[in-house]
Amino acid sequence: MVMSPLAGQPYETEGVLNPASGRTPDGTLHLLPRLVAEGNVSRVGLAKVLFDEEGVPCGVERRGVVLAPDEGWERGKNNAGVEDPRVTWIPSLGRHVMSYVAYGPLGPKPALAVSTDLTEWTRLGPVQFAYQPDLDTDLNLFPNKDVVHFPEPVPGPGGEPSYAMLHRPMWDLGWFRPGEGVHLPAGLTDERPGIWISYVPVAEVEKDISALARPRHHKLVALSAHPWEDLKIGGGPAPIRVEEGWLLIHHGVSGTIDDPWVQNQNVSYAAGAMILDPADPSRVLARSTVPLMAPETEEERSGTVPNVVFPTAIEEVDGKLFVFYGMADAHIGVALLERTA
Repeated sequence: MVMSPLAGQPYETEGVLNPASGRTPDGTLHLLPRLVAEGNVSRVGLAKVLFDEEGVPCGVERRGVVLAPDEGWERGKNNAGVEDPRVTWIPSLGRHVMSYVAYGPLGPKPALAVSTDLTEWTRLGPVQFAYQPDLDTDLNLFPNKDVVHFPEPVPGPGGEPSYAMLHRPMWDLGWFRPGEGVHLPAGLTDERPGIWISYVPVAEVEKDISALARPRHHKLVALSAHPWEDLKIGGGPAPIRVEEGWLLIHHGVSGTIDDPWVQNQNVSYAAGAMILDPADPSRVLARSTVPLMAPETEEERSGTVPNVVFPTAIEEVDGKLFVFYGMADAHIGVALLERTA
C-alpha cells in the first residue's frame, strides 16, 4: 500500500484511490490519485512517489490538487467530481493527456485535459463521439468510463495514422429515465459493458489538439469472456508496447449488481490482460483466462467498495513494471508485473 487517506485532509475523508501516473519534466514519478471528500465529491491530486532502498514504491509526498469539479458539467445535484483519471504521455504531442470521468447532471461522462508538467491542466471538454450511422445510436447518450489513450499513433480505419482511445459505454438508460432500460447499438446482442475503441486522425490533432475530444470510427474490441469478468470489463492503464503487440491491463467484474449506481454491491473486481494487434488495435490477439490479480489482502477485501483491485496506472522503474491500483475504493496499492515463460 502506497497511499491512504490522511487524517485532517478534508479532500480525502472518503478515500484515495484509482490513480493516474506520470513524470514531471525533471523525470520525477508522480501519482495523480482520485481524492474523495465528504459527499462523494472527487478531485484529482498530485503526489510524488517515494521509494525504499530496494527501489520499490513505498509512499507518497502530497503536492495538492490539480483538477477539481469546477465546471458545471462536472457537477450534478446528487454527485460531483472529476474521477478515476488515466494519464498518457504522448511524445508526438509533447503533452500528457488525461482522461477522467466527469460526474455531472447526467451521470458519468468522459472528459479530457492536457498538460506539459502534470501541474497545470487545460480542459478539452467532454468527449463528443461522432455519430456513426451503422451503430443506429448516439454514443453520447450513454454513461461511459475507463477512457485511456494509446501513447503513440496507431493504424486507424484504412490504415490512417490516428490517436486512439479505449472506452467503456454502458447501455442501460434507466439511470436517466426510469423504465427506459437497455438500448443496444445495431449488431450488438450482449448488453454487458465491454471495451470499445475510437480514433482521431493525427492530421486533425496536429491542427487542433481539441480534436482529441471528438473521436469517431467506434468499434467493439472485447466483451466479457471468462467467469471472473462475467458482469463487465473495462480498460486499465494506458496500453504499453511489448514484443507481441499492445499489452492492455484490464479489470473484470463478477458477482451480482442490483443497482449499477449504488456503491456497495456483491461483486469482485479482478485484473487481467490482453494483447492487442499493433496493426489493428481493435483486434485481440490473446487474453488471460484467469486473473493476474484478485482481492486477497485486508485492504483489498474491506473498504468503501469491498473486494476490489482496480489497476489504473503502470510505470517502468529501473527495468521493472509497477502497476498502481485502487484497493476497495479506499487506498492505493502497487504490484510488480513480471513476465513468465
